[in-house]
Amino acid sequence: ETLIDYSHPKNAVWGISARNREQNFALNLLMNPEIDFVTLLGQAGTGKTLLTLAAGLTQVLEQKRFAEIIMTRVTVPVGEYIGFLPGSEEEKMNPWMGALEDNLEVLTHSEESGGSYGGDWGKAATQDLIRSRIKVKSLNFMRGRTFLKKYLIIDEAQNLTPKQMKTLITRAGPGTKVVCLGNIAQIDT
Repeated sequence: ETLIDYSHPKNAVWGISARNREQNFALNLLMNPEIDFVTLLGQAGTGKTLLTLAAGLTQVLEQKRFAEIIMTRVTVPVGEYIGFLPGSEEEKMNPWMGALEDNLEVLTHSEESGGSYGGDWGKAATQDLIRSRIKVKSLNFMRGRTFLKKYLIIDEAQNLTPKQMKTLITRAGPGTKVVCLGNIAQIDT
């Protein structure tokens, strides 16, 4: 199969180009409509979340391949347990979604690299996406759901048990792409 050269700026995905061969392979998998399950493993800082979000933004907003992005992760604390958090499901998940916020910041505020992707329209569209097209969901409430035409990102997947992984993957209905991100060197469970 012929691969697309995502390292070339003309093939950038939401303003992001592959920096090496592995990122190019990852973008080819993430952007291929015939592949509905992708697992990306790598050390911290290799671009797993950034590439996955860029591909998700492109396929939700530009190509309209998916209705929305759903992001989830297992909530395993690294340090001391701080107790229950007040608020809605999404508010409770906010402390666990630092990687999402950090990467969205990169994708929406790139003035230092020559302006944000798509100018003001791109920035406004991305801000709209943040408000309405990315849903942060807790793993605890996935049982019984079915996702249709969703781009499902499972972050920190190395901490999932086989039962939790099966529960998540079987939620994917027609037209849904599942992307698992993780670093097996950082298994905390």
